[in-house]
Amino acid sequence: MRVGREQAIRLLARCYPWEVEGSADLDRALGFLGSDLSPETVVRAGYGAALLCVPVIVLAGLLVPAATMPLVLGCGAVGALAVAHAVHTAPHALATARRTRALGEAPALVSRAVLRMRVTPATETAAAFAAETGQGPLADSLGEHVRRAAGSAGSGFPSFTAEWDEWFPALRRALLLVESAGTAADGERERALDRGMAAVLDGTRDRMAEFAAGLQGPATGLYAFGVLLPLALVAMLPAVRTTGRSVPLTAVVVLYDLALPAALVAASAWLLIRRPVTFPPPSVGREHPDVPSRRWPAPAGGLVAGGAGWLLASRLVAPWTGPLAATGSACGVALVVYYRPITDIRERVRAVEDGLADALYQIGRRVEEGEAVESAVATAAEEVADPTGAVLREAAQRQRRLKVGVREAFLGEHGALADIPSPRARSTATLLALAASEGRPAGGAIVAMADNVEELAAVERDARHEIGTVTGTLANTAALFGPLVAGATVALAAGMDVGGTVAVGAVRATETAGTAGVASGSSTAGLGLAVGAYALVLAAILTTLSTGLAHGLDRALVGYRVGWALLVATATYLAAIHAVGLFV
Repeated sequence: MRVGREQAIRLLARCYPWEVEGSADLDRALGFLGSDLSPETVVRAGYGAALLCVPVIVLAGLLVPAATMPLVLGCGAVGALAVAHAVHTAPHALATARRTRALGEAPALVSRAVLRMRVTPATETAAAFAAETGQGPLADSLGEHVRRAAGSAGSGFPSFTAEWDEWFPALRRALLLVESAGTAADGERERALDRGMAAVLDGTRDRMAEFAAGLQGPATGLYAFGVLLPLALVAMLPAVRTTGRSVPLTAVVVLYDLALPAALVAASAWLLIRRPVTFPPPSVGREHPDVPSRRWPAPAGGLVAGGAGWLLASRLVAPWTGPLAATGSACGVALVVYYRPITDIRERVRAVEDGLADALYQIGRRVEEGEAVESAVATAAEEVADPTGAVLREAAQRQRRLKVGVREAFLGEHGALADIPSPRARSTATLLALAASEGRPAGGAIVAMADNVEELAAVERDARHEIGTVTGTLANTAALFGPLVAGATVALAAGMDVGGTVAVGAVRATETAGTAGVASGSSTAGLGLAVGAYALVLAAILTTLSTGLAHGLDRALVGYRVGWALLVATATYLAAIHAVGLFV
């Protein structure tokens, strides 16, 4: 897919053959993304995309009524400039998103290094272990620095932390403390390791608290100018007729279905790229054995839901609501059905991770008492709640039946964690395998890892709690309050129409030639569809923003939540129109 995007950028760049200049920041962002594109190619592609918008803008200006031509041309010009700016800034935004996602793994990376140091106080070994047992750009970057330092006396930590210091200073401080622990006396080593772990955890908490404190204002502005004010203006449209003027439906469509969504997308992107770190859910691909290979149920379910929505809305609300109900229902059901298997797997992975701390404590305590890791795993399996206990039992059974070691029992081709895509669980299993070779001295490290796992989980909970109020408000507005206000406003606008009545809430809504103009010249159907489309787009945008702020822009999680938001928003919008229409 990345190759396709780069090819599209090159094609757009050909539309603008003149010379341009790139920037060092753009080159740096492209390098971090691993792209072969040059900065000049991206700049020319932005200008080329803007040029391609010109014929569309001119054609739209010729097709719309003369009264709305200035509005359409003005919005089109702004849109063309926005397209150019979006192409130019896309690499920066993508690099920032990837970097913040990577920094969410910083506490886990430091934790792995600290735990390896507790077993064997060698910084070179700790750095290699932290890189090998991790996934993502942060672990890959550390692995590259470890390879560069392989021929020297260094561990790779100093150069690695210097590279990432600009974005997360706490990571540099934490790993330098881990580095110093390698040459510290036995009594000071534990203190240095504890301070290193505390440094990265406190740094993460502080940055998230600072971000949450500055998030309330922009989120309130987004709610006011993206939801309340636009919907309040809809209710004022009928009053415009009393002045002898009218608002063309084209203007409503351009404003509500083009300009406002574009502004909301830009504002959401601005908020998302300012999140300092993200804690993404475990990565689950379509190749996972529990994810169905058949993809037709999603579009098939969407078509069935769309047809049912069209039929029910046309009969129970108003004939013009059929297309809107079909669109919202079809898209919502298709997204939910397509991404539901992945979310089920992630829930199981999270449940396994929730029990890791208890499992490690039980195993570590027994290893400290002199019990072998292999037998400690089997004993702990009976004392730890499922599904973590089930994973331990499966690993113990594999050890007993196949006579394999701890690593093979957990991480082998058909090991207990083969279908559990959890980096945290896999790094835990790697440490247990290491402890099996070290024996009793590793028991304290396993117990310490239990504490670290709890601390990492607490940091993630605290980070989401810091912004929970804002993300909760956004999610509720997207699915409920926004569509509810939109539907009620459309029904009130129809009821307030001067010069006729439209039975919006009736089973068979009818209009006469003299009463077809609602909301200052716009028909009830046109106004309802325009505002309804805005309500659905608003649900998708705000749900994406809420999910991105809390968990990062994970495709499966965003798609699943957007699907549910579309279903709820569609039902809420239509129910509000019907209910309010009964009383006006």
